[in-house]
This record gives sequence, C-alpha cells and structure tokens, in this order.
Amino acid sequence: MVSQAAIQPEPQPILACTVSRDVQVFDLLIEDMENAMGEGWGDLGFEDALAFLGQAEADSLQFIAVALDHEDESDLGRVTEVISAAKSRGIKVILITEDLSPSAIHTLLRQGGDEFLPYPLPEGELGHAIERVMKAPEPIAVVEEKKPTLAPTNDRSGVVIGVQGMSGGVGATTLAVNLAWELANVDKKSPHRVCLIDLDLQYGSTSTYLDLPRRDAVLEMLTDTENMDSEVFLQALQPFKEQLYVLTSPPELIPVDLIGPDDVARILEMAEANFDYVVVDMPSVMVEWSQTVLEASAVYFGVTEMDMRCAQNIVRLKRALSAEELPVEKMRYVLNRAPKFTDLNGKSRVKRLGESLGISVEVQLPDGGKQVTQSNDHGTPLAETAGRNPLRKEIAKLAKSVHDVNLQDAAESKG
Repeated sequence: MVSQAAIQPEPQPILACTVSRDVQVFDLLIEDMENAMGEGWGDLGFEDALAFLGQAEADSLQFIAVALDHEDESDLGRVTEVISAAKSRGIKVILITEDLSPSAIHTLLRQGGDEFLPYPLPEGELGHAIERVMKAPEPIAVVEEKKPTLAPTNDRSGVVIGVQGMSGGVGATTLAVNLAWELANVDKKSPHRVCLIDLDLQYGSTSTYLDLPRRDAVLEMLTDTENMDSEVFLQALQPFKEQLYVLTSPPELIPVDLIGPDDVARILEMAEANFDYVVVDMPSVMVEWSQTVLEASAVYFGVTEMDMRCAQNIVRLKRALSAEELPVEKMRYVLNRAPKFTDLNGKSRVKRLGESLGISVEVQLPDGGKQVTQSNDHGTPLAETAGRNPLRKEIAKLAKSVHDVNLQDAAESKG
C-alpha cells in the first residue's frame, strides 16, 4: 500500500511589509494591512528592513508602508536609506506619518516616497493608496516646456485679488482662472502683466484648466522661499499664450502646512513687484496663511452657491474673521449659478439669503452650463472657446470693474 503524505499548502508569498520603529505604536495600521493584504504581509524594523531589502527574498515585495511619528524625525537618515533600498529594487513606498514636520515629509517624498498618508488612516484609504501606487503609469507625452519669456521688473505695484470657495465645487477656480485671463486682456492697447497663483497645494486645478504641466520647480521654490528672488520666482511660473503667467500647484501631494505665512508673504511680494494684477486661487479650507493673503488683497472674493453648506460656512468664516479682528470688509461675496434675471422667485431668495447672513451679494454669476466644464477640460479660458457664454460675459464685466477701480485709485493717489 502506497502512503501519501498530506498535501501542505504552500505559504502565501509576502507581498508587502510595514517598516517602523515599533509597529505596535501604529496599531490601527495593523488592522488596515490585514484588511488590505490578508496574510500576505510582514513587519520589519528599520535595520531588519535594510538587511531584508538586500536579499533575493525581497523580490516578491510590491510595496512597503513606512510608518513614522515625531520621534523618528531625529533619525531620518536611516529612513531614507530604507526608501532608497526599496526604490532600487522597484518596490513602491507608502509613507504613513503622525506629527511629522512638513519639511521632513517633503524630504521623504523627494527621496522616493510614492504616496503620503496621515495616521490614523481614514477608513479604506490604505486600500486606495495601494491601488494608486500599483497602477501601471500611463505613457507621458513629451511636451515642450513653456519657459517664461518676461524679465523681472521689480517696479510694479500689483493688485492682489483673493478667490476662495465657501465650499468645494462652487466654481472658485473657474472664476480665478477666467478672471485672471480677462484682466490680462482688459486693455488691448496697454496690456497688463497678470499672474495667477494656485495656493490650493493639494488639489489645485489651474494647471488642468489651462492645460499646463505641474513642475518640480514649484515645489523647489515653495520649500526655499528665503533664497527666492524675482528670477527664481519667474522661473517657477509658466506662460499661457504669453499673456498670463501661472504658478501651478506642485506635482506631488504635499501637506497644506508645508508653507507658512512668511513663505506666502514672500511669494506675494515677488508677484506684486513684477505684475500689475495677482489673482490667488485659495483652498476651500482656512489655513494658517489665509490671513496673509486676505491682508495683502485689495479685494477677496468669497464664491458661494445658494445652499445650506455654503451658508453655514459663511457664518463660520465671518465669526472667525471678526474674532481675529481681520479685515472682513475686504470680503466680496460672489453668488455662482445665480437665478436668471427673469426668475423673480429666485431673486427674492437671494435677497433673503443676504439678509439672513448679514452679507451683501455684490456679484451674481449665471450658470454657464456644459460649456464651462468643456472649457475647463480642454484647458482653455471661456473667452477662447465660448465668448458669448453668459458666465464669461459677467466675468469680463467683473474684470473691467476691478480694472476701472484700480485706475481710479491710481489716479487719486497721484493727484
């Protein structure tokens, strides 16, 4: 009789590893890894990780999740060695950090981190991050980079115009992009130098709306504003049709607090010295340097819609500005997708909205319809693709109004 040994299942290959000082410090990460990888993952300390990544067994690894907190910041050299060893073998790196400084995170991203996630992780976010890093990159078309052709002047007195959405999706970036373009073309006989700055560092869309690539030069400038001069600033900009100059958001997803009030003040100072108008597209959240932009702005447009989320955010914003004694009088509220002129019922609702919030809705922009989405997706201002669009016409009027006020103020200051 022939005996057969019981067939033993082959052990599941290790496809991923967490790397940390002590994984028990990141106990929620253990649960997330189990949900995402089952039993196909392991855990290593930094020294063990370096040794393992030098062995053939590491060939099965798809990614490592490097978990760090503030105690690891004093020993980033060892962490960067692990990242470099992983990248040399083609292994993806997901950074998971808690209370790590923005400069440390930036260093690790530059070293080769593919994704950055805050700890504790939002539910399901680790799985999404794994999908993103493991997705095969799409072929990148070779595009000739557009270099700024203007030289520093350092003799302008740029008018800063802030644009912030009172909630996501209200059309603040659409207004900022098209307002900047209209200002660049408001006086054909005497063109003005206009700069558009995207300070929505994580999800800024000005590059998409103007079909401009995101460049490493932006991130390099943001992380070293102390050594920035006009030439460095202008080199970080990209021209759009040689009429508008744009500082896009960085190519990498970076912490919003990577820059501080002093950094933003230096950027605005350089922009004001070299441009006539500076339009700043702000994130929809309030950050430490929001005050810097508000105080530097001649006017600060708060873009809103007629819904409860925007109304509640306006109340909170007004309360915060008043509590900090900030110049709330600079706020000008812009109602996007406003009721049509013939909609008397809608006009009445707008009036009641302003009265209930204690604000004046000074600008009402009509719904531009599908042409707005198409224009944004094609990377072209509305004036270029849909000149007769009602939204484009109102933004052009707004730009003319801003320009006329600026000319009047300039004349009065001279007189």
